[in-house]
Amino acid sequence: MGMRVLVEYEKCCGAGQCVMVAPKVFDQRDDGIVVLLDETPPPEQYKAVQEAVTVCPGAALRLEESA
Repeated sequence: MGMRVLVEYEKCCGAGQCVMVAPKVFDQRDDGIVVLLDETPPPEQYKAVQEAVTVCPGAALRLEESA
C-alpha cells in the first residue's frame, strides 16, 4: 500500500509549513498557495508528508492509502 496526498486548495492559507517540512512533495505559487509536486510520494517521504499534514494551519492537506 502506498500513500496519496490530497489538497483542499480553498483551505490553503499560504503559510508554507508544508514546503519547509516536505520540499520534495510541496511547493508554493507566487501567491503562497500550495502546489502538490508528487501526489503519490515514495516511502522515504512518508514521514515528512505526515508531518506536513499535521502542521498545516489551514488543514488543507490529508492522506489516504493508495493501491
